[in-house]
Amino acid sequence: MSSIYLKRTNFRLLSLIAGGSLVAGYGLNKANQVSITTIDKSTPPNNSKFLPAGLFPLSVLPKGKSEKDFQQVYNAIAEKVREEDDADDGAGRYGLLCRLAWHSSGTFDLGSGKGGSYGGTMIYEPESTDPGNAGLSIGIEFLNEFSVKYPWLSRGDLWTLGGVVAVQEAGGPQIKWRPGRGNVDDLDSVPNNGFLPDASKEDGKYVKNLFARMGFDERETVALIGAHCLGKCHPDRSGFDGPWGPSFNMFTNDFFVRLLEGWHVRKWNGPKQYEDDSSKSFMMLPSDMVLKKESYFLKYVKMYAEDEQLFFKDFSAAYTKLLENGIDFGKQPYMTFKTLDDQDM
Repeated sequence: MSSIYLKRTNFRLLSLIAGGSLVAGYGLNKANQVSITTIDKSTPPNNSKFLPAGLFPLSVLPKGKSEKDFQQVYNAIAEKVREEDDADDGAGRYGLLCRLAWHSSGTFDLGSGKGGSYGGTMIYEPESTDPGNAGLSIGIEFLNEFSVKYPWLSRGDLWTLGGVVAVQEAGGPQIKWRPGRGNVDDLDSVPNNGFLPDASKEDGKYVKNLFARMGFDERETVALIGAHCLGKCHPDRSGFDGPWGPSFNMFTNDFFVRLLEGWHVRKWNGPKQYEDDSSKSFMMLPSDMVLKKESYFLKYVKMYAEDEQLFFKDFSAAYTKLLENGIDFGKQPYMTFKTLDDQDM
C-alpha cells in the first residue's frame, strides 16, 4: 500500500477493516473489467440537455457476468441485512445502506458533470471525512465482505446495490438498477465537502437549489427525501437524535403523513430539530420542515401522504436516476431483483 493512499484514506475506516481487506476488495481489478472510455456530453444519457460539452464516463461491465450473478450478490446482502434486523435498536441496516447509496451518489454536479456514484471515492479524504457522511464507514464495513467475495464488483456498484436491497427488503418499491461503475483511485477526482444536503438548513431555496444541482425538480426532491421513513439519526454521527416515525425498518409513506401533523422545536442540548406534538417520540430535521412550509414542496407532500403507491412509483424513478447520475450506460438494459420473500413464494 502506498504512503499517499494511507495519507488520503479515512484512517478510522481502515482501522475498522483489518487485514488489508479494504484494499484487496476495492482494487481496480483491471483484469475483470472492460476498459473505460468516454462519450461527448452534448448528448447526455441521463439527466439533461443542460450539461456543457465535456466527457461522461461509460459504464464498465464486469466480464462474463449476468443478471443472475447480480441477483446472487443481492441475495447475499439481503440475507446479512435480515440477520442484523435487530441492529441499532431495531432500526436494522435499512436506513444505513439506503443512505450510503444516496450519499455516494449525491455529490453529482449537473453543471460540471463531476461527482456521483461512478468512482466509489468515499474511501478517500476529503469525501470520507465530510460531516454529511458521518457514520457511513459502518455501512462500508458492513458491505466489505461482499467486495472480497465478489472481487469483480466495484465499490460504486456494491454501495448502490446495497441501497436497492435496503429499499426493497424493507417493503419498498422495486428499483431498476444497472452495473458498470468503475473504481476511480485518482485522488484529484474525490469531491470536496459541501455537496451533500445540510440538514440544519431550514431554507426552501437552499433545498430546491441543492437538488436542482443534481438535476432534480421539486417533485423528485420531495420523493427522495421520503426515504427518511427508514432509519434514524444518531447524536454521535449527524448530531441529531431519533427516528422520524415508529416503523423505521419499513419503507412506507409514513414520513409524509407525520410531517403534516403538529411539530414543535425540541428542547435539548443538541442542534435544532423538531419533535412531534402528540407523542414527543419522533423527530423532523429543519430541512424536512421546509417541505411543509413551501407551497412548491407541500403539494407533493400531500399527494404522497394520500397515495403510497404514487410515492413508491415516483421514488423508484428518482432513486434510479440518483444512483446513475453522471454515468453513460448507453443501451445497457436495467436489472430488477426479486426480494428474498418473493423468491420463497
